[in-house]
Amino acid sequence: MKKILIVSTVSRQFYLFEKGNIEILKSLGYEVHAAANFSDTNKRLESVDIVKHHFDIERSPFSIKNLIAYKQLKKIMETENIDTVHCHSPMGGLLARIAAKSLKIKKIIYTAHGFHFYKGASLFNWIAYYPIEKIMSNFTDILITINLEDYNRAKSFHSKKVVYVPGIGVDSVSIRKKKINRESIRKKLNISEDTTVLLSVGELIKRKNYETALKAIEKVNSGEKILYIICGTGKLEKDLKELTFKLGIQEKVMFLGFRNDIAEICAASDIFLFPSFQEGLPVSVMEAMSIGLPIICSEIRGNIDLIQNNEGGLLFNPNDSKELTEKIQQILVDKNHMLKMGENNLKNIAKYDINKIKQDMKFVYESI
Repeated sequence: MKKILIVSTVSRQFYLFEKGNIEILKSLGYEVHAAANFSDTNKRLESVDIVKHHFDIERSPFSIKNLIAYKQLKKIMETENIDTVHCHSPMGGLLARIAAKSLKIKKIIYTAHGFHFYKGASLFNWIAYYPIEKIMSNFTDILITINLEDYNRAKSFHSKKVVYVPGIGVDSVSIRKKKINRESIRKKLNISEDTTVLLSVGELIKRKNYETALKAIEKVNSGEKILYIICGTGKLEKDLKELTFKLGIQEKVMFLGFRNDIAEICAASDIFLFPSFQEGLPVSVMEAMSIGLPIICSEIRGNIDLIQNNEGGLLFNPNDSKELTEKIQQILVDKNHMLKMGENNLKNIAKYDINKIKQDMKFVYESI
């Protein structure tokens, strides 16, 4: 039986992003092995049919532990007689491609979930990551990118095959089929029907840029009741809650923590707000599009693949809270346009449906 090794830094990669790929590989007759640092393991991994291999990989490119991790990974590939390697994440991609090349494994795929060097990235990111990716492209048979900026960038330095596959997709059909009672969800959350709800979903970290969103909410003066809901947890939770009190908007902001019912929360909302500084291709935006919400999002890589200004939503500079305030007020005063943008998103999400993505990935795997 053919054997493929999927390599990542953390094990949650496999149940969050690789289930579709694993199904495809099984259908093509592969025995699927997975290597990562399994210290973050949880019960959700039990639903994924893989042969697990722990190795001590660290996220940091400067960690000395990665030298040990490289030897461990190489031994896994050699012992299991791996035919094909599909690697993810900067460090996973680096160690896996070097190890696979040294063992003369001829089929090497790398998925870039968002290059660390991008338009607007720091000089450090360009110096630290761009040369490595350029060199590693020589060890890569197929380089998969999930947004158009990375795709065009990769074509400029990758001498072999570059493929554009827009993320992991979203099950838009199933989301639309859900029978969600908006009034019931609002009642559970104690939200009145005359309140306009803005929703953000994502980890509470600096990259997600919630501080700019909260500062923008403070300045909104639309003459109607608004509520900003944030779903997610993270190390900035305490700081962000304190900021709402400092800005005097604690009554306008609701922190819901981690949720498994994002589709339901979307259906109870009116606008999806996504102020992130950096993304590959955001799944949460695609989920909101599947519900038919208009999107206000930062004008960055990934977001602009999904949302065109004034078509599916409004774009803004993520460093400019004043501009975000203006965009929020603009969408609030033109409800017809708001509804039209939501309708456009329902049409456009078909390009990112999970079944289409699976077809694209099946073609990639068959091609090797």
